[in-house]
Amino acid sequence: MEWIQMPLGPLQTNAYILYNKNLNCLIVDPGEEPGKIKSFIDKKQLKPAAIVLTHAHFDHIGAVDAIRETYDIPVYLHESERKWLGDPQKNGSAHFEGIPLIKGADPDHLFSEEGIVSVEGWTFQLFFTPGHSPGSVSIYFKEEKLVISGDALFQNSIGRTDLRGGDHDLLLKSIHQKLLTLPEDTYVLPGHGPVTSIQNEMNSNPFLHGF
Repeated sequence: MEWIQMPLGPLQTNAYILYNKNLNCLIVDPGEEPGKIKSFIDKKQLKPAAIVLTHAHFDHIGAVDAIRETYDIPVYLHESERKWLGDPQKNGSAHFEGIPLIKGADPDHLFSEEGIVSVEGWTFQLFFTPGHSPGSVSIYFKEEKLVISGDALFQNSIGRTDLRGGDHDLLLKSIHQKLLTLPEDTYVLPGHGPVTSIQNEMNSNPFLHGF
Protein backbone atom coordinates (compact mmCIF):
# COMPACT_ATOMS: atom_id res chain seq x y z
CA MET A 1 0.00 0.00 0.00
CA GLU A 2 1.13 3.54 -0.73
CA TRP A 3 -0.20 6.80 0.64
CA ILE A 4 0.14 10.54 0.29
CA GLN A 5 -0.46 13.32 2.80
CA MET A 6 -2.20 16.27 1.15
CA PRO A 7 -2.58 19.49 3.22
CA LEU A 8 -5.67 21.33 2.01
CA GLY A 9 -7.45 24.62 2.58
CA PRO A 10 -6.70 27.62 4.79
CA LEU A 11 -6.20 25.43 7.86
CA GLN A 12 -3.95 23.00 5.95
CA THR A 13 -6.01 20.02 7.00
CA ASN A 14 -4.34 16.78 6.00
CA ALA A 15 -6.27 14.60 3.60
CA TYR A 16 -4.81 11.15 2.95
CA ILE A 17 -5.11 9.11 -0.19
CA LEU A 18 -4.19 5.46 0.25
CA TYR A 19 -3.87 3.20 -2.75
CA ASN A 20 -2.84 -0.38 -3.51
CA LYS A 21 -1.26 -2.26 -6.38
CA ASN A 22 -4.66 -2.56 -8.07
CA LEU A 23 -4.91 1.25 -7.99
CA ASN A 24 -7.96 1.16 -5.74
CA CYS A 25 -7.86 4.10 -3.37
CA LEU A 26 -9.35 5.23 -0.11
CA ILE A 27 -9.77 8.96 0.56
CA VAL A 28 -9.59 10.11 4.17
CA ASP A 29 -10.77 13.58 5.26
CA PRO A 30 -11.07 15.52 1.97
CA GLY A 31 -11.29 18.87 3.72
CA GLU A 32 -10.95 21.35 0.84
CA GLU A 33 -9.62 21.86 -2.68
CA PRO A 34 -11.37 19.01 -4.52
CA GLY A 35 -9.49 19.91 -7.70
CA LYS A 36 -6.18 19.10 -6.04
CA ILE A 37 -7.51 15.73 -4.92
CA LYS A 38 -8.91 14.94 -8.36
CA SER A 39 -5.66 15.94 -10.03
CA PHE A 40 -3.66 13.46 -8.00
CA ILE A 41 -6.21 10.69 -8.54
CA ASP A 42 -6.27 11.28 -12.29
CA LYS A 43 -2.48 11.52 -12.55
CA LYS A 44 -2.07 8.17 -10.81
CA GLN A 45 -5.10 6.68 -12.63
CA LEU A 46 -6.55 5.61 -9.30
CA LYS A 47 -9.98 4.10 -8.75
CA PRO A 48 -11.63 5.68 -5.69
CA ALA A 49 -13.55 3.25 -3.50
CA ALA A 50 -14.81 5.35 -0.58
CA ILE A 51 -14.39 8.40 1.61
CA VAL A 52 -13.69 7.79 5.29
CA LEU A 53 -13.96 10.65 7.78
CA THR A 54 -12.09 10.71 11.07
CA HIS A 55 -14.69 13.24 12.23
CA ALA A 56 -17.01 15.85 10.76
CA HIS A 57 -15.56 19.25 11.61
CA PHE A 58 -15.82 21.70 8.72
CA ASP A 59 -12.13 21.68 7.83
CA HIS A 60 -12.22 17.92 7.27
CA ILE A 61 -15.38 17.75 5.13
CA GLY A 62 -15.34 20.72 2.74
CA ALA A 63 -14.66 18.63 -0.37
CA VAL A 64 -16.73 15.59 0.59
CA ASP A 65 -19.70 16.19 -1.67
CA ALA A 66 -17.60 17.22 -4.68
CA ILE A 67 -15.50 14.06 -4.43
CA ARG A 68 -18.47 11.83 -3.63
CA GLU A 69 -20.39 13.09 -6.66
CA THR A 70 -17.44 12.99 -9.04
CA TYR A 71 -16.61 9.35 -8.35
CA ASP A 72 -20.01 8.11 -7.09
CA ILE A 73 -18.51 6.67 -3.91
CA PRO A 74 -19.92 6.26 -0.39
CA VAL A 75 -18.99 8.26 2.70
CA TYR A 76 -18.31 6.62 6.07
CA LEU A 77 -18.57 8.44 9.40
CA HIS A 78 -19.12 7.60 13.06
CA GLU A 79 -22.77 7.44 14.05
CA SER A 80 -22.33 10.09 16.77
CA GLU A 81 -21.85 12.71 14.06
CA ARG A 82 -24.35 11.41 11.52
CA LYS A 83 -26.09 14.82 11.18
CA TRP A 84 -23.00 16.99 11.23
CA LEU A 85 -22.26 17.07 7.50
CA GLY A 86 -25.42 19.02 6.81
CA ASP A 87 -25.50 21.21 9.92
CA PRO A 88 -23.15 24.24 10.01
CA GLN A 89 -23.76 24.65 13.73
CA LYS A 90 -22.59 21.13 14.45
CA ASN A 91 -19.72 20.93 11.96
CA GLY A 92 -18.50 24.34 13.11
CA SER A 93 -18.58 26.21 9.82
CA ALA A 94 -21.13 28.63 11.30
CA HIS A 95 -18.79 29.70 14.08
CA PHE A 96 -15.74 30.95 12.18
CA GLU A 97 -15.73 34.24 10.30
CA GLY A 98 -14.75 33.92 6.66
CA ILE A 99 -15.61 30.22 6.49
CA PRO A 100 -18.44 29.34 4.07
CA LEU A 101 -21.32 27.43 5.58
CA ILE A 102 -21.03 23.72 4.88
CA LYS A 103 -24.31 21.89 4.31
CA GLY A 104 -23.50 18.53 2.79
CA ALA A 105 -25.45 15.34 2.27
CA ASP A 106 -25.65 12.79 5.06
CA PRO A 107 -23.08 9.97 5.22
CA ASP A 108 -23.91 6.79 3.36
CA HIS A 109 -22.66 4.46 6.08
CA LEU A 110 -22.10 4.80 9.81
CA PHE A 111 -19.45 3.29 12.03
CA SER A 112 -21.09 1.87 15.15
CA GLU A 113 -18.51 -0.60 16.45
CA GLU A 114 -14.78 -0.71 16.95
CA GLY A 115 -12.58 -3.47 15.62
CA ILE A 116 -11.73 -4.82 12.20
CA VAL A 117 -13.92 -3.24 9.56
CA SER A 118 -14.17 -3.62 5.79
CA VAL A 119 -14.88 -0.57 3.64
CA GLU A 120 -15.39 -1.21 -0.06
CA GLY A 121 -12.59 -3.78 -0.23
CA TRP A 122 -10.32 -2.04 2.31
CA THR A 123 -9.76 -3.63 5.71
CA PHE A 124 -8.41 -1.84 8.76
CA GLN A 125 -8.86 -1.60 12.50
CA LEU A 126 -11.13 1.18 13.72
CA PHE A 127 -10.61 2.82 17.10
CA PHE A 128 -13.09 5.19 18.71
CA THR A 129 -10.98 8.10 19.93
CA PRO A 130 -13.48 10.74 21.12
CA GLY A 131 -12.53 13.90 22.95
CA HIS A 132 -11.77 16.32 20.15
CA SER A 133 -15.28 15.55 18.95
CA PRO A 134 -17.80 12.90 20.07
CA GLY A 135 -17.44 10.80 16.91
CA SER A 136 -13.69 10.97 16.34
CA VAL A 137 -12.15 7.74 15.08
CA SER A 138 -8.62 6.59 14.26
CA ILE A 139 -7.83 4.21 11.42
CA TYR A 140 -5.07 1.63 11.98
CA PHE A 141 -3.31 -0.41 9.32
CA LYS A 142 -1.32 -2.96 11.30
CA GLU A 143 0.79 -4.41 8.50
CA GLU A 144 1.74 -0.97 7.20
CA LYS A 145 2.45 0.24 10.76
CA LEU A 146 0.43 3.42 10.45
CA VAL A 147 -2.54 5.03 12.16
CA ILE A 148 -4.53 7.98 10.83
CA SER A 149 -5.38 9.83 14.02
CA GLY A 150 -7.53 12.71 12.78
CA ASP A 151 -7.41 15.58 15.26
CA ALA A 152 -6.80 13.38 18.31
CA LEU A 153 -2.99 13.28 18.28
CA PHE A 154 -0.49 15.55 16.55
CA GLN A 155 3.28 15.92 16.63
CA ASN A 156 3.96 17.26 20.15
CA SER A 157 0.33 18.27 20.58
CA ILE A 158 -3.24 17.03 20.87
CA GLY A 159 -6.58 18.13 19.46
CA ARG A 160 -8.43 21.16 20.79
CA THR A 161 -11.40 20.41 23.01
CA ASP A 162 -13.21 23.77 23.09
CA LEU A 163 -15.46 22.97 20.13
CA ARG A 164 -18.87 21.27 20.16
CA GLY A 165 -18.72 17.99 22.08
CA GLY A 166 -15.08 18.41 23.08
CA ASP A 167 -13.82 16.79 26.29
CA HIS A 168 -10.18 17.20 27.32
CA ASP A 169 -10.07 14.34 29.84
CA LEU A 170 -11.83 12.00 27.42
CA LEU A 171 -9.36 12.90 24.67
CA LEU A 172 -6.37 12.09 26.89
CA LYS A 173 -8.03 8.81 27.85
CA SER A 174 -8.60 7.95 24.17
CA ILE A 175 -4.99 8.69 23.29
CA HIS A 176 -3.53 6.69 26.16
CA GLN A 177 -5.86 3.70 25.89
CA LYS A 178 -6.17 3.42 22.12
CA LEU A 179 -3.17 5.06 20.43
CA LEU A 180 -0.25 4.81 22.84
CA THR A 181 -0.88 1.08 23.18
CA LEU A 182 0.09 0.60 19.52
CA PRO A 183 3.65 -0.53 18.67
CA GLU A 184 6.11 2.31 19.21
CA ASP A 185 7.28 2.19 15.59
CA THR A 186 3.77 2.95 14.32
CA TYR A 187 3.62 6.06 12.15
CA VAL A 188 1.00 8.61 13.22
CA LEU A 189 -0.67 10.41 10.31
CA PRO A 190 -2.39 13.40 11.95
CA GLY A 191 -5.13 15.72 10.79
CA HIS A 192 -2.74 18.69 10.82
CA GLY A 193 1.02 18.99 10.70
CA PRO A 194 3.80 16.50 9.98
CA VAL A 195 3.81 12.74 10.33
CA THR A 196 5.15 11.52 13.66
CA SER A 197 5.32 8.19 15.52
CA ILE A 198 3.94 6.63 18.66
CA GLN A 199 7.44 6.48 20.11
CA ASN A 200 8.08 10.17 19.45
CA GLU A 201 4.84 11.20 21.12
CA MET A 202 5.38 8.94 24.12
CA ASN A 203 8.80 10.50 24.62
CA SER A 204 8.28 14.16 23.78
CA ASN A 205 4.60 15.18 23.68
CA PRO A 206 4.18 17.55 26.67
CA PHE A 207 0.40 17.10 26.74
CA LEU A 208 0.69 13.39 27.48
CA HIS A 209 2.97 13.50 30.51
CA GLY A 210 1.49 13.23 33.95
CA PHE A 211 -1.86 11.90 32.79
